[in-house]
Amino acid sequence: MPPEAQARVTVIRPASGWAPLHLGELLESYELLYFLVLRTLKVRYKQTLLGVTWAVLQPLLTMAVFSLVFGRLAKLDSEGVPYPIFSMVALVPWTYFSNALTQASNSLVEQERMLTKIYFPRLMLPLASVVAGLIDFAIAFVVLLGMMAVYHIPVTGRIVAVPALALAVATTALAAGLWLAVLNVRYRDVRHALPFLTQVWLYATPIAYSSTLVPPNLRPLLGLNPMAGIVDGFRWALLGREAAASGTLAVSLGVVVLLLVGGLYYFRRMERTFADVV
Repeated sequence: MPPEAQARVTVIRPASGWAPLHLGELLESYELLYFLVLRTLKVRYKQTLLGVTWAVLQPLLTMAVFSLVFGRLAKLDSEGVPYPIFSMVALVPWTYFSNALTQASNSLVEQERMLTKIYFPRLMLPLASVVAGLIDFAIAFVVLLGMMAVYHIPVTGRIVAVPALALAVATTALAAGLWLAVLNVRYRDVRHALPFLTQVWLYATPIAYSSTLVPPNLRPLLGLNPMAGIVDGFRWALLGREAAASGTLAVSLGVVVLLLVGGLYYFRRMERTFADVV
């Protein structure tokens, strides 16, 4: 038999080592992202009494507790701003971050049936959780602007930085969520440890207190907590506080980039095992 008549054999082997990111798949699957976000919102508020009001109640109730404990009893410095506004400006992005982080971390485990039945870019699941939370953030942010009007705190041109800061919060939630989502597939302890982690992270972030309480030479170290610099950024944009100029925000954004790049590669490397382990 002549060589050209012989059947060609193609051998398919699983990828080894660090898999390429293939981020182009996400752009091609934008419709899937839309439906996943829509589905996430419907499931979140299905059969709830208050619906999207929870997006406002969470930061408002936390603000009330912080105002009583840290504002009135502990009398922490609020940099000349009424303490309810001082804390609320930080709680709005923090509430979005903590909820998005929790949803993204549990997204793979909760969508077990999808993972084991069909192929799609697995990154869509934590990404949809983070994007869906932006709706809650927008609602809470409008309430925050209303509170600022009640307290006669003017909105300046710095407010144009808020969309970029919101994107930074979303990126932080996605970056940390990728690591935790993969670990949650392999070790279900992560799901139980997550509330404790977010609680510790809350008090490690200058939300109830001002970052000016930290000595100036230690503030760059505070920026190793990604949310610390971002919270300072919100106070700079909405309240005119200058804490963000200390370099904390720059350090925090650098940490976010490292977390995101590392999380993407780790997620892609472990992606091939999700269906077997979950």
